[in-house]
Amino acid sequence: MFFDPSIPPDPEYSGAWSDEELEAAHQHGPDALGLVMEVADVMATFAAQRYERIDVLRREAQVQAEQRGGLRSREIIDRSVRLELAAGLRITEHAAGVLMSTADALVHRYPAVLEALYRAEITDKHAQILVEAVDQTAPHLRDSIAPEALELARTQPVGTFRRKLRALIDTWEAPTLTERHIAAVQQRRVVTEPGPDGMGWIGTYAPAVEVHAIYGRITAMAKAIIADDAQTGREQRTLDQVRADVFADLLIDGVTDTHPERAQGIRASVVVTVPALALLDQPDADTSSTGVPVVEGVGPIPIDRAKELCGGADGWMRVLTHPETGMVLSVGRDRYRPPAALRRLVMWRADRCMAPGCGVPASRCQIDHNIAWEHGGETSLSNNVPACQGHHIVKHHGGWTIRQLPGGAIEWTSPAGRRYIVEPERHVPVFHPSDTGNAPF
Repeated sequence: MFFDPSIPPDPEYSGAWSDEELEAAHQHGPDALGLVMEVADVMATFAAQRYERIDVLRREAQVQAEQRGGLRSREIIDRSVRLELAAGLRITEHAAGVLMSTADALVHRYPAVLEALYRAEITDKHAQILVEAVDQTAPHLRDSIAPEALELARTQPVGTFRRKLRALIDTWEAPTLTERHIAAVQQRRVVTEPGPDGMGWIGTYAPAVEVHAIYGRITAMAKAIIADDAQTGREQRTLDQVRADVFADLLIDGVTDTHPERAQGIRASVVVTVPALALLDQPDADTSSTGVPVVEGVGPIPIDRAKELCGGADGWMRVLTHPETGMVLSVGRDRYRPPAALRRLVMWRADRCMAPGCGVPASRCQIDHNIAWEHGGETSLSNNVPACQGHHIVKHHGGWTIRQLPGGAIEWTSPAGRRYIVEPERHVPVFHPSDTGNAPF
């Protein structure tokens, strides 16, 4: 490491590097990003030390309380430590409590995660997310989930890690998903909350599939309204504003006659992916072997709900996958509106924006050509990926280049020359040319 905390700082050091120092560092050591990454590694190691020392502080307080005698509960001792820790670090007691609970989890339940943080293989944020998520699972599942979660933390940026960890936990908890979903549905409700300046909030706690479908429909309608007025320039509202107005129109009037024609016919459209074996009538089927039904942007759903959606509900794109290879068996072409089958397959494979760490669902992304059309790029599965608007702009104007690797992974190369690999959520089988003249897929 370039930083030694045992060396006192130079009181005359201003903190700014001269142009000559920057040039020397670039020629003889890490570049600017490399230096930032070194500092981040030091911070990860220090974070691990902090958690260890907080746990020592807590245990010492317990020992001292026992030595002084008297009946003092663990809760009172912890509260005393929390108060002193907050005072010493000049943070809130809530923040101190979070540090204490995270320290207890890392030291006593997830030592491998603490060791990975010490080695700067993960960041402090990865450790916090892992502890919070895994601790909420059933105790008998934690020992199985934690190692897999740690491997994800080592390889994924924070945003992607959070999403993939949630999917991992959902997979482990899938056998009880139906029972938990039935109980949760009983809590569905609509709530309102007044806001300032004559405004207010309305929200619904409902099954995630329906919530996702509602949001998708009003978003599609709002975009159609904005597009309809794009040429005239009369529409001055933002997408959020139009979406809120559409929401109110549908709930208050129940009709869309006042909306442009292209927006009136829009209905909810959601993608549900169901492994073929999961559709068989096997009530005791093991989801670890059959796979878990998943709704894009929502996550795993109960198998009974998946069977219902795959039985012909209008407006749903049904993707059936081979139980062993994951090959697409059906995308329900007779039920899905444009974009075309290729666009659907590109979005289904990626599931998200294919920029490093981005979590924007593919349904809200643009379909980008890796090799630009004007430069000879084809419109094909091997040359198209979903990219959110922000990363689409960065790719074209920020000096980054991307190329698709076999299997659908995307290699992003930064202006500094660093490479980042982004794997798609799902894989489509690739067929290579053979002597019989078969064309590649």
